[in-house]
Amino acid sequence: MQPSIYLFFNGNCLEAMTFYAEVLKGEITGVFRNADAPQDSRMPGGDDLVMNMAMRAGGVLFMASDAPGEYYRNPQGFSVALQVDSVEEAGRLYGRLADGALSVMMPLGETFWAERYAMFTDRYGTPWMINFAGSKLNG
Repeated sequence: MQPSIYLFFNGNCLEAMTFYAEVLKGEITGVFRNADAPQDSRMPGGDDLVMNMAMRAGGVLFMASDAPGEYYRNPQGFSVALQVDSVEEAGRLYGRLADGALSVMMPLGETFWAERYAMFTDRYGTPWMINFAGSKLNG
């Protein structure tokens, strides 16, 4: 078994996942749009909506789709956590992903457990945590 992340978007799945692939240095491996499905299997909202897509980044499979209108719910109860290898990478990711953030619970900074840590919800509604433990790993 290999767990993966499945994200839902409110009509902007392709835009969000293309952005994530760029920022996370990933690769989109497949896109299945509403228009690709038989007419009787399409979801409401239009032919350009994404029914399913996949992106690989850092050995992790991210999958996603649009959940338009009344089917969409704001994500809650989780965050996509990125463990990074340097202060610089933490800064790069925070600068890109937090640009236009809907909310920032903790801006990128030092904590008692990490040289750099941030917690925010990006402009697409995805909650993120960025962590670089650095010298604070194992106390």
